[in-house]
Amino acid sequence: MKNKYLFGGAIIVVFLGVMIYLFTQTNVQYETNFDKVIASAKTVKATGSWVKERNYQIDKANNLFIFYMKDEYGKIMKVVYHGTIPNNFESSTSVVVTGKYGDGYFNATDILTKCPSKYQEQTVQNAGS
Repeated sequence: MKNKYLFGGAIIVVFLGVMIYLFTQTNVQYETNFDKVIASAKTVKATGSWVKERNYQIDKANNLFIFYMKDEYGKIMKVVYHGTIPNNFESSTSVVVTGKYGDGYFNATDILTKCPSKYQEQTVQNAGS
């Protein structure tokens, strides 16, 4: 009888340990200041806008997408993403990249783009009529 309780207790302790570990790994901060992104050693979500003047590069051989982002303070950061360009990247109003900064660039593991709302344009058109 005691073995059942010990076994059940061990399973609960292992389960709680795994849950705590997973929770600490998914605690990612949003940063709009690239100076804080560069200083952080943790995985962060950096928010900014694409610098269209610098264009972007696609390296199909190495599956790389490289572009530059600007934060709300005007600081520019190079972003390297291992993957393909998002479908709506060129029409985006802001970009959120997840990853870490190192070796002089931001190594992104995920890219989210925010595009202009089609409903916002309709509101402006209706207000003008």
